[in-house]
Amino acid sequence: MEIKPSIFETLFEKAETFGKTTYEISKLKALETTTVVATSVVARISVILMISMFLLVFNIGVALFLGELLEKVYYGFFIVAIFYLIAGLILHFFLHKWIEKPLSNLIITQALK
Repeated sequence: MEIKPSIFETLFEKAETFGKTTYEISKLKALETTTVVATSVVARISVILMISMFLLVFNIGVALFLGELLEKVYYGFFIVAIFYLIAGLILHFFLHKWIEKPLSNLIITQALK
């Protein structure tokens, strides 16, 4: 004699299967989101690194050029350093919000894709 499972047992088994499937799907979505954000960050960091290297070499060249014009090499480096001090202060006091908000939005957008 065969015992038929009750409706509640069948429902429980289906709910258990649904829960396991939902858990697996959420794990895969989290993995996809992490991958998208990580690759985006790595790509942007590599571009920023290349631009930074260019700017470093360019600034050394400008400092040496200005130093030759002023007949003291270290004067050129002082001028370049003062320029970056002024630019950094302007960014910090006036443009900080213009940089922070778009960067935050970019990260959130990438995470929610």
